[in-house]
Order: sequence, then C-alpha cells, then structure tokens
Amino acid sequence: MLRAMDNPAIVTPDQVRRFIFENQPVRGHWVHLEGAWRELQAHASYPPAVTELLGQAVVASVLLAATLKFRGTLTFQLEGDGVVSLLVAQCTHDFRVRAVARCDQAAVCALTPEGSGAHDGAARFRSLVGDAGRITVTVEADEKSLRYQGIVPLSGASLAESLEVYFASSEQLPTRVLLTADGAHGAGMLVQRLPDSEGHSASETSAVEEAWAGAQRGIAQLGPRRLRQHGIEELLAQGFPGRDLRLFRGAPVRFECRCSEGRVAGLLRALGQDEVREVLNEQGSVTVTCEFCHRPYRFNPADIDVLFSESPDSGASNSIH
Repeated sequence: MLRAMDNPAIVTPDQVRRFIFENQPVRGHWVHLEGAWRELQAHASYPPAVTELLGQAVVASVLLAATLKFRGTLTFQLEGDGVVSLLVAQCTHDFRVRAVARCDQAAVCALTPEGSGAHDGAARFRSLVGDAGRITVTVEADEKSLRYQGIVPLSGASLAESLEVYFASSEQLPTRVLLTADGAHGAGMLVQRLPDSEGHSASETSAVEEAWAGAQRGIAQLGPRRLRQHGIEELLAQGFPGRDLRLFRGAPVRFECRCSEGRVAGLLRALGQDEVREVLNEQGSVTVTCEFCHRPYRFNPADIDVLFSESPDSGASNSIH
C-alpha cells in the first residue's frame, strides 16, 4: 500500500522525492528532470552520447544530495581516460544544479552506435570513459566550512554501477541505482538498505532480508524508458506491488549557474583596461563564455566604456547586451 504525503494524482517534473519501506530499514529516492535539464543544455552542444552521460551525472548528483543532510554544495566528478575525460555535476542542498563535460567531440562521433544488448551498453560506456579513472564526490558544507571527499576507482559497466560501488565503499550502504537521460529528460531512482539495530528475532531478520531483496528486484525491473516516462506513484506501484510504502512530498529541482553579468564585469576589470580594449579593437566586441553553462556574455564598445568609467564599488551596469 502506497501512502503518499501529497496528491498522488499529480505528476510534476523537476522534482526529487523520498520514499521508505514502512517499518523496514530500506529507503529510496527518485528524481525526474525536464525543464531544469533543458535549461542546463541551452548554451551547450554535446554529441548525443555525451548528453546522455552528462544527464545521468546530473541525476546522480541530485540523488546523492538527497541522501545527505547538509547545507552547501555537492560535486559529482568523473575523470576518465576515454573520449570523455571529465564530467562535473553540482547540486546544492536546495537542489540547484549545473554541469559540464569535457570530451573529444570528433572521437565521440566516430564511435560505433550503441546496440541493444547489455554488453553493447557496457562497451559503449567504457569507450566513453575509458578503462582507468575515478569518481570523486565532494561535499562542501556551509556550516564551519566543513569539507568531505570520497574517491573510488571508476568501475562497473555503467555510471549507475559506478555509483553503487561508491556507496558501498564510501558510505558502507548497500545501494541499487537506476539512471537514464536523453536530450529532453533525465531521471533516476535509488534504493538503499540502512543500518539496522541488532537484537532482532529470526523472523524479523528474515523480514528485513526479504524487504531488501524485494527492493532490489523492484528497481531492476524498472527500465530506463519507463523511468523517463512515468511518475513516481506509478513506478512504485509497478516495481514494488503489495509493499507498504510511504512517499514524501517532493522538492523542486532547478538549473542555476553561478555566472552573472556582475561576475564577468569583475573579471574584465581584473584583467585591466588595456588588455580588454586590445581584444575589443581586434574583435569589435569582448565575449566571455562561462566554462560551466557555456552562456556567452558579450560586451560591445559602449559596454566597455561604461565598465571602465565606473569605480568597482559603484556597481556594474546591468545594461550589457
């Protein structure tokens, strides 16, 4: 029986939600992205295979953040020796996301299209990220400037399997993960077995084992397409029929990069007027592109005149074109 903490008839994208197995040490999280994922890609242009992998990384960062109690920023980073050398996805405690990928686009496009079998998917994943690499999860908490970092070797046949290894190694929590993404959607689900108190009877221990086995079977039968297309209530009903579950209210997920016109203006002031005007004379304008979201900030000659006629404390003009 599913016990929802808000209206189960409403399926809203760009949300992360938590669910638990009643009276059992098993919990789960689900996330579905649409608008936030499209905004994140608005100024980027990746090959489809990289878009898929980056979307999975964004979903993974949200699921990771959802399992923690902190105020700050979580960074999920994958470094490999394949055609995708770097993936970075960041999620704050209030689920603001941004992400970037570094890849050899020509080499990615030259890869053989992925087949339908599991072996093909594993080979595709490894051709993207390589055979040697690592996953790093960094949590920078606002309170007392606390910083935690977990590093595990890149392993498994997918990003989901690599994330499962991270949880087992760094968090000591048995976890099963499902991640999926395309150009329009990103979605994910995880289930975890939490530490349980000792002193259970044999029947109680058996019930815990059965609940965890059922959780693993349930998430395994929810494929990527179903995860992208269906809401959490329907997914829980399909994956965990007959289970006594509690589904909690969702939290919104949105795209937000830290770049801004003011930050870029400050960067140009730091470079100095002579260097900026040299670029202006050569190119007719000065364009600065955010390395994270790829948003371009263009400064025409009038903008540059205003920029350097103001004192740094007077506030940058917001009339940049």
